[in-house]
Amino acid sequence: MVRDGYIYGVGFVAVALVLGGLTGVWAWAILPLALAVFFLWFFRDPPRQIPSGEGIIVSPGDGKVTETVVVQTPEGARQRISIFLSVFNVHVNRAPIGGVLTRVAYKKGLYLNAMNPASAERNEQNAATLRGEGPDAGFEVTFKQIAGLIARRIVFHYKEGDRLERGQRVGLIKFGSRVDVVVPAEAVFQVKVGDKVKGGSSVLAAMPDRPRA
Repeated sequence: MVRDGYIYGVGFVAVALVLGGLTGVWAWAILPLALAVFFLWFFRDPPRQIPSGEGIIVSPGDGKVTETVVVQTPEGARQRISIFLSVFNVHVNRAPIGGVLTRVAYKKGLYLNAMNPASAERNEQNAATLRGEGPDAGFEVTFKQIAGLIARRIVFHYKEGDRLERGQRVGLIKFGSRVDVVVPAEAVFQVKVGDKVKGGSSVLAAMPDRPRA
């Protein structure tokens, strides 16, 4: 359970007790109690089995793959996988590879629907780039936490220079949102549009065999 779940859950339970106790009409407590249950469920944080192996890129979040596309970056052509997280998905985010954070950049923005392609550039977001180490040495992956129509807060717990393990919890996006993963051009996709994925355990792409740096 993410800490926020306890905060919201206990808060609404307290509201329910106050409403019922002050008015004597316990039916008024039903709505805040229902909200308490929802928030405790929404901020769940189930354990995940992290796959092992070299050059594996796992999903940073739960949701549905909505796009796989080639994009141009200052470093050249890359591939991007977009994943939409509905309010029914787990919203804890995880590191797609193991390595060192070379860049963490938060940007304020709009709150367009996360299904809108323009949200990738115009919405509130946090972009983190990992330089692979160990079994993931020799390539970089950037992943973005992108706020959606309802989401208003992105949480990311780490800073540049920190080392993360593949599948490690890194933060969350509250309510409906989106995560984008930018991988090397030579990475081989293991998913397609429409597939449902789980953060930390679903393999999005794999690097072809090559000499390691």
